[in-house]
Amino acid sequence: MDRLEQFLNFAEQSPTAFHAAAGFREMLREAGFSELKETDPWLVDAGGKYFVVRNDSAVIAFEVPETGFSSFRIVAAHGDSPAFKLKEHFEDAGEHYVRLNVEKYGGMIMSTWMDRPLSIAGRLAVREGDGVGIRLVNLDRDAVLIPNQPIHFNRDINDGFKYDPQTDLLPLYGDQDAKGGLMDEIAEAAGVRREDILSHDLFLYSRERASVWGAGDAFFSCGRIDDLECAWAGMAALAESSAREAVNVCAVFDNEEVGSSTRQGADSSFLYDTLTRLGFALGASDGEIRAAVAGSFMVSADNAHAVHPNHPEKFDKQNRTYMNRGVVIKHNANQKYTTDAVSSARFTLICERAGVPVQHFVNRSDLPGGSTLGNISNTHVSMDTVDIGLAQLAMHSLYETAGTKDLEYLISALKEMWN
Repeated sequence: MDRLEQFLNFAEQSPTAFHAAAGFREMLREAGFSELKETDPWLVDAGGKYFVVRNDSAVIAFEVPETGFSSFRIVAAHGDSPAFKLKEHFEDAGEHYVRLNVEKYGGMIMSTWMDRPLSIAGRLAVREGDGVGIRLVNLDRDAVLIPNQPIHFNRDINDGFKYDPQTDLLPLYGDQDAKGGLMDEIAEAAGVRREDILSHDLFLYSRERASVWGAGDAFFSCGRIDDLECAWAGMAALAESSAREAVNVCAVFDNEEVGSSTRQGADSSFLYDTLTRLGFALGASDGEIRAAVAGSFMVSADNAHAVHPNHPEKFDKQNRTYMNRGVVIKHNANQKYTTDAVSSARFTLICERAGVPVQHFVNRSDLPGGSTLGNISNTHVSMDTVDIGLAQLAMHSLYETAGTKDLEYLISALKEMWN
């Protein structure tokens, strides 16, 4: 439970991918990692521990063996989650109310955002002399709410009502007297002058606290379990591991929920650039780096679907996964997941050595599933890869649920791979 409490605290302090990256930066520094800048030359020593951040929202950390390396052992996850993003000009001041104009980021379950206290967090780009500085901001209070209509005005609400995000999902900030007040509040929380805010990346998030619940405290619930659980497990395992013959790498990308095609996403040069630059810094040739990549192994870690207690018919009969039953290996014949027989077998052996139970997830053949970052990343650095995750309920809800045993299972498996 101590480890779970650490994760839940991290999740609550990470309302956006920017805050998650800042949390990982602090976590890595405390574990003895040194930060490298992409814009600077890299000096990398044998036995050293380093990390690099791109766009304030994606982090790659790595440990170098004491004597040479022949490959990379990589865990890849993502730090973003579905949310509502404030538009550049977000204030919608009517005759009686001040609402916020927002747009969807990713594929959330929209109804879960309604009738509950929400706050606002993200990144500000501010004037600093003749240039631009970055500030993270979090209002950290019950600031807005998205109200439902009363059932008397919306009799279809329980019969498959379709929400219009431009009409039904605009949050309420205040009455007519609140006009202009939100940007003042944001500036004060960030410690800057309002007139110095040049632009922003601001998101809504839930204020509901994490909870451990159920018979025997079997379950926990909080926001952004997908995919902060795997991302945090990867960084925690890396901090407790020691590189032997391979370079140990943990990559937490951004923008997986919207396709990964950004400079900080899995469909970018970030991982390739990092592996190449650290290889050159250690004196390896281009050919040696390519050979190391070819002989490497990647664990693409993004959470999986647990069988729903009320809808077991949605799941394949022979390939079902449950919370608290161990790490899930994900398979798909059409390569939505990268897992094949070899990568599945390799990861199964790792889990066997760690004493970690393994489950296998395959969608029903008549029910297409989602995809993740493993196959996208492999188009840039091609290597043997397995897609895994931890079983959870209500993926992409504002408040998700997972099993209290599984976080430790994943950390143990990753430490076994790296050690």
